[in-house]
Amino acid sequence: MWSDNTHTVRGKRAHRRVDSGQHRQERGRQILRSIPLWSEKLGLSGRADAIEISNGVICPVEYKSGTRHGTSADLQLCAQALCLEEMFAVEISYGYIWYTGPRRRIKVDLTPKLKEEVGDIVMEIRSQILTGELPGAPNDERCGQCQFLQHCLPELTSSPHKVEKYMTEFVFACDT
Repeated sequence: MWSDNTHTVRGKRAHRRVDSGQHRQERGRQILRSIPLWSEKLGLSGRADAIEISNGVICPVEYKSGTRHGTSADLQLCAQALCLEEMFAVEISYGYIWYTGPRRRIKVDLTPKLKEEVGDIVMEIRSQILTGELPGAPNDERCGQCQFLQHCLPELTSSPHKVEKYMTEFVFACDT
């Protein structure tokens, strides 16, 4: 399921160069774009926006449109670093997030605590998949601009009581 909105269109524009897959040398660094990643240990697979290699040091770079919002981009960057660490048997201690809004790149220290948090989140998601239990929708200020608002229905799914009421009043009422 996918539905474009202003944010997703802006994100596609911000990723044009990254998604091209064109590698190049830039300021003494080798820049690899759109690189497949995986981790057998964590059961992850994905794609890095960019990987910079300089003096044998591997550094993931994540591109985001707009400005910084919370720590979700840090977690995504860290998951990419964990994949790279496993793939190349190296330690990665930092990465960068490039924000297209302010045209700034911030360094993210990939601490043991952040790496542990990523592992915990991966295990939590895997548990939810195995049990078939979905987390409640956050139903916060982000929902008003989300392209999945009509599918997620956060005002109904944010608590089990509301889900039960929805099922009783709307879904089962349609069968009669």
